[in-house]
Amino acid sequence: MTTERSRIAGEEECRWETTERSRAAGEEECRWEAAERSRTAGGEGCRRRSAELRLRLLPLLAVLALLLALAGCSGSEQPAPPKAAGRAVPSASTPSGTGSAAPASDEDAASAADKPDAVSGEKPITIGFAMDTLLEERWKKDRDLFVEAAGKLGADVIVKSAAGDDARQISQAEAMISQGVDVLVVVPHNAEATAAIVSKAHKSGIKVLSYDRLIKNADVDLYVSFDNIEVGRLQAQTIAKLVPSGNYVYIGGADTDNNAHQFKDGVFEVLQPRIDRGDIRIVYDQWSKDWKPVYALDHTREALDANGTGGIDAVIAANDATAGGAVQALAEYGLEGRIPVAGQDADLAAMRRIASGTQTMTVYKPIGRLAEETARLAVALAKGDPTGATRRVNNGKIEVPSILLKPIAVDASNLEETVIADGFHSREDVYGAEEGE
Repeated sequence: MTTERSRIAGEEECRWETTERSRAAGEEECRWEAAERSRTAGGEGCRRRSAELRLRLLPLLAVLALLLALAGCSGSEQPAPPKAAGRAVPSASTPSGTGSAAPASDEDAASAADKPDAVSGEKPITIGFAMDTLLEERWKKDRDLFVEAAGKLGADVIVKSAAGDDARQISQAEAMISQGVDVLVVVPHNAEATAAIVSKAHKSGIKVLSYDRLIKNADVDLYVSFDNIEVGRLQAQTIAKLVPSGNYVYIGGADTDNNAHQFKDGVFEVLQPRIDRGDIRIVYDQWSKDWKPVYALDHTREALDANGTGGIDAVIAANDATAGGAVQALAEYGLEGRIPVAGQDADLAAMRRIASGTQTMTVYKPIGRLAEETARLAVALAKGDPTGATRRVNNGKIEVPSILLKPIAVDASNLEETVIADGFHSREDVYGAEEGE
């Protein structure tokens, strides 16, 4: 009995499973068929709609073709407007208002340089201006005056500042060479390292002008600057008249800058006979890395610590920025205005110190004239015209054709007839608004 019931139950379960599988298979088949019918119907509907759309668009396409044909005939009767002449211009480091209107990027500037001038039909000369830094006030003036002077000659300038980085300056110069500038003007950060720029430029047929600072050990085409040895002489002559004997501190500029060595040569050309006689003793002599005032500040503190507040009689600094660091150190020891300090560059801060009596003198180098001369000579180099250079300065490799301008010693007695009279600084800026009125 039990066995029979089990057999019947098993057959019933088997029939249920079979029926269930058949139902599931049937449902799956129904779903597939429904999907297929839907797909077929959808495809058919889509084909119908596409045919109807084509029929509707045919008249519109015919009208459009007719309009295009008419526009082409009309346009062929009128000449195309002339393209605006593009010009290479200063990069973003040059302020607006100087030179030509700047394109969006240096790549745009290079592309624009290939276009002819709208009036003359000639491609304007493009000058690459590779600067060491724009951190100091003096170099911002150089940049602005140079771009302005070049613009008056019909030339355009691409300006790059390396912020005191040798590798960056070389890379920037290479980029301008690749852009196809006609001549390269370089204010070297490192007189030795920038020799690579000259070599690369010459390989591309581009001449190089060394601006204010001489590039060493390279075939530089032209050097334009002030007589830097004379700058040092003027500093030493002025201080030696005030302090004919005593203890001197010399705060040099950047050891990597040839100008710093020339300034120092000029100073010691005047002082050496006095040193030899025993009248003057150099109690401290140190370079200031990258011309930074903070190093001059530290050096002057060291000199004061080593010699005492009564052990220093005069300070000669390689420029006005380093002179500012020296004056700051003297002020910390209560010696501000009591010890003569010389600088050079005629920076505004130095002019104010001279007016107030804390700095004795500076050397004014009319950089407006330097910028104008350099712009004129850069254009001459680009055109292959003679420069008229009559002097030669040895850079370790060749006697570089040079044009050296005359510097001017400035102190409180002639400040107004030099720096202010030339418009280099205004009276208001130097003395303040009340004094300037």
